[in-house]
Amino acid sequence: MPASLPLSNTFSISTVTKSVVAADAARSELICVEPHASPRRAMYWLPAMGVPAKHYLPLAEACAAQGIAVALHEWRGIGSSDRRASRREDWGYRQCLQWDLPAGIAQAKALWPGVEWWLGGHSLGGQLACLYASMHRDEVSGLALVASGSPYWRCFAYGAGIYAAYALVNPLSHLLGYLPGRRIGFGGNEARGLIADWSRSGRTGRYSASGLSVDLEQQLAQIRAPILALSLHDDWLAPPASLNWLLDKMPAAPRRSAVITADQLEGLRADHFSWMKVPGSVAALLGTWMAGART
Repeated sequence: MPASLPLSNTFSISTVTKSVVAADAARSELICVEPHASPRRAMYWLPAMGVPAKHYLPLAEACAAQGIAVALHEWRGIGSSDRRASRREDWGYRQCLQWDLPAGIAQAKALWPGVEWWLGGHSLGGQLACLYASMHRDEVSGLALVASGSPYWRCFAYGAGIYAAYALVNPLSHLLGYLPGRRIGFGGNEARGLIADWSRSGRTGRYSASGLSVDLEQQLAQIRAPILALSLHDDWLAPPASLNWLLDKMPAAPRRSAVITADQLEGLRADHFSWMKVPGSVAALLGTWMAGART
């Protein structure tokens, strides 16, 4: 049964979990948070690398309190997913874009038919939101990026060290069969194919996916949906140059940008992850932008 969570404004909210089955029978759970009043807008949210969907429940609840329904995607290999990266289990961007996201989005659309659909994401989730939107331009009303940007090494301070890290993760993940992110303190335990696609974009500054014939760079350039890009003042993992590198791949898309500071996060450091604990300001900016982005 959905859990009812009354809030101190005009909306109360409900949370329900839906089972998602991808094209290859991989299973996961989609967390759906909705206002009790019928929503006019819904956002499908993509987590950062290695972060389970449930950690975005505060964001989803804050958005639902404004009347926006939110579906929280679960990445393959993380959280409720029935797959785990190993020598026998491997995947990359292609499976995420062609199998997992379509299955989850179909479930969310069945739950909330007839609403405006927005796609959002955090960090790698923001990047893959852009890639998915570039391949399904008619399905997306707009893109919301939070603490996201290209991983291109030239966009970072100490870029040479980051480039070296990109060069090392591939042989390490192939040696072990997966990247032991939990052990090394970066991401989750990630599939070697996903790490290959991610690190390639980090080394070259360009997006491609093994086994996917689509020219993703060309597709990105054709996006015309509005974009809201929120960066965090103290976020070294997604600095302004990284965000701008990603946004510049979509020159036809109207964009709005804002920087979140500690004052908007109840004094917490405005870094890559802290905003998830107090997402009220982020949700408010998302709600205001969604209400006016297409007017």
